[in-house]
Amino acid sequence: MNFKPYSDMNKTEPFEYQPSIRVVFGENTCEQVGDIARELGGRRVLLVTDPGIAAAGHAESVQATLKRSGLDCLVFEEVTENPTTKHVDEGTQYAKKNGPVDLIVGLGGGSAMDCAKGINFLLINGGKMEDYWGSGKATRPMLPAIGIPTTAGTGSEAQSFALIAREDSHEKMACGDIKARFRVVILDPFFAASAPKAVRAIAGMDAISHAVESFVCKKRNAVSQMFAMAAWRLLLENYEASLDDGAPTDVFGKMLIAAHFAGSAIESSMLGAAHACANPLTAHFGLTHGLAVGLMLPHVILFNSEKVNGFYDELSQFIPASADSHLSGSARLANHLTNLCRINDWSSRLRDFDIGKEDLPALAKEAAQQWTGNFNPRPVSADDCLHLYREAY
Repeated sequence: MNFKPYSDMNKTEPFEYQPSIRVVFGENTCEQVGDIARELGGRRVLLVTDPGIAAAGHAESVQATLKRSGLDCLVFEEVTENPTTKHVDEGTQYAKKNGPVDLIVGLGGGSAMDCAKGINFLLINGGKMEDYWGSGKATRPMLPAIGIPTTAGTGSEAQSFALIAREDSHEKMACGDIKARFRVVILDPFFAASAPKAVRAIAGMDAISHAVESFVCKKRNAVSQMFAMAAWRLLLENYEASLDDGAPTDVFGKMLIAAHFAGSAIESSMLGAAHACANPLTAHFGLTHGLAVGLMLPHVILFNSEKVNGFYDELSQFIPASADSHLSGSARLANHLTNLCRINDWSSRLRDFDIGKEDLPALAKEAAQQWTGNFNPRPVSADDCLHLYREAY
């Protein structure tokens, strides 16, 4: 293949990089959460998690570790998938009623960590979540917070944005502020290994979509592409192995690092049309986000190929040689992602999710209004989104 490496193609691209998150990685590192919380000045902690994590005993374990370090701990475990303003409001009121608290721990997938960030916005800055839709709208410093992902997926722990949906319309709001970042992130492979296989599959596909979309988006730069490429190679080497319940702990550790790197790539750049098209599918038809974005991504890659096929060549060069090795990078990459859906026994057609053809125009109109679509390397209109949905139908 004849193409320039991304480091050469983007050496003059402007960017701003503000690293501020301490990352603690390794087996049993979650046992350090109490000491880390004390180092951050914590005395009374709000632990934000979800019912599944609580049922698995993980919340109780973290709470016990905090208490052994002499900290009081409140547990808010009412977060559900795709948290809404209702969950953030309830968590905020719980903390106010039982507090005060001086540190927050987000334990779980992206939903729990996003909700933890949302609660932090409201506890310190007041108002409602809609007030922080956008970037940099918090006026006061927030509480120190620790992020502990239990899945290798969203990379929310690496990002300053909380994705919170409106309770009435389920429209997703990206509410970001550098003050909302976690001060410390703990990446413990034990949690990723203990997640159910179905959760690992969907979370891993989300991480894959983050690596691929951030690598080619309009805001790509040397730093974001470095993180995205590192994430992509780790995901390519470990995703399928991570679907095996008996996989070595090392596999799950690499998946956690990959998801974190992909999240760091988003923090330094943005996403694209696959996420723009996935969000309405989740909001209106209940498709899990990782499944929705995995279904749309191959079609977005082919749509973008005339604009950024050189970047897709870079990603596809690491896909093991196969019968399609003669194809363009975009075609190989799209085929590979479609095959991953088949491995997971996921349908790759929208028609199989009780979505009618008559629903596509309304979905396309909503997708075209999604924030992430603005950063797709090829401009996307409502007509373009309709084309993508029809290709996926």
